[in-house]
Amino acid sequence: KQWYQRRVAITAGGTLTSQSGFTRAQLDQVFQLKNVKRGRLSEMPTGAGLSYHAGKSVWQIGMPCDVALPCATQNEITLEGAKVLAANGCWCVAEGANMPTTNEAVDFLKTKVDIYIPAKAANAGGVATSALEMAQNSARLFWTSEEVDEKLKGIMNNIFATAYKTAQEFDRPWDLQFGANAAGFLKVYKAYKAMGYLKF
Repeated sequence: KQWYQRRVAITAGGTLTSQSGFTRAQLDQVFQLKNVKRGRLSEMPTGAGLSYHAGKSVWQIGMPCDVALPCATQNEITLEGAKVLAANGCWCVAEGANMPTTNEAVDFLKTKVDIYIPAKAANAGGVATSALEMAQNSARLFWTSEEVDEKLKGIMNNIFATAYKTAQEFDRPWDLQFGANAAGFLKVYKAYKAMGYLKF
């Protein structure tokens, strides 16, 4: 089921947007332009719902959205971008890159959006999949893609549940950043204590 309404492609020099979602033909054009010709998105023909915003990131153009998924680079959402997102109806930010949101933007978003999911929780799927691959290799097993997906879904559900539960235990409901940080700290603390390194 496709529930999204808009997709966005980004380049260093600007942002290409589609108000109704890119067609298969348009995506093929982008692929050819970027991966075969090694061109810039500014070379894409606009019109038919496509617009190119020179010199602007997707977080600056004011495109209405429900969910923002920063998945490219560190510090790509600044405070300015966070304010634009909140002003345009965004209610969920889930980080898909390593620290894609500046500290100031995170602090702002946590007061403006319903759900902010930090990279250490939302972006854990890649590391988890690598661990599943190593487990298969060491045990000389072969799992189908469906089996891997099912295991990954269980891991990601557990990460969310742990962050959510830990935040609740510290009376900070829905502060998933705090919950993920605290859960990670407590796991290390308990391990050190079990090994006898800590006396408190």
